[in-house]
Amino acid sequence: MRIFAIADIHLSRGFPKPMNVFGPLWEGHPEAVFAEWRNTVGDDDLVIVAGDISWAMKLKEALLDLEDIARLPATKVLLRGNHDYWWPSITRLRQALPPRMYALQHDSLLIGTIAIAGSRGWDTPGSYGFSEEDGKIYKRELERLSLSLASTQKLEYQHLILALHYPPYSPTGGPTGFTELIDEYKPTCVVYGHLHGADPNRLPQDWNGIPLYFVSADVLRFRPKLVLEI
Repeated sequence: MRIFAIADIHLSRGFPKPMNVFGPLWEGHPEAVFAEWRNTVGDDDLVIVAGDISWAMKLKEALLDLEDIARLPATKVLLRGNHDYWWPSITRLRQALPPRMYALQHDSLLIGTIAIAGSRGWDTPGSYGFSEEDGKIYKRELERLSLSLASTQKLEYQHLILALHYPPYSPTGGPTGFTELIDEYKPTCVVYGHLHGADPNRLPQDWNGIPLYFVSADVLRFRPKLVLEI
């Protein structure tokens, strides 16, 4: 099995929202996402979609995008991003998802010998404009990630992948509550997105030896990134 990850695909079939306002790279990006996925991923593989999946505001609209993803090869694991306003209660979402598509929230998944835990994450203390409200969300996301990781202790797995939407480190690349959890649970690797226009070569490549994979779609040129092969 090969495990891939990609984030920030920003689909919008329900009510089209062109992304080329963010630069020419985004011109016709849905077709690029689908083409690169089909050219890279096999049906026996696993793809983690780490947030900012659809611009939809309601689940009914987002299902158009989720069905497009479902038609692509591989088993899919979805994580909520800061722009996934359509994301309802986890029970309702799981009931609506197409086959071989899973949503991660407050818990973890075991697929084969791979455990997947994660949370949306949030801006960390020291971020530009970090407010009291941001502090509350940050603490809440830490608790959600802690619950997700703790649930993996009940699973028998060979590899643990930690998925976030936001980066786990501080704006200066320093420690946060999220990196403390990385140190505690020591996943095989961490995947995250959210950042746009960042130079991946200038971002932290690992946290205390644990690989950090930055998988925003535009940085990957819309090709899912291989993060583990077993």
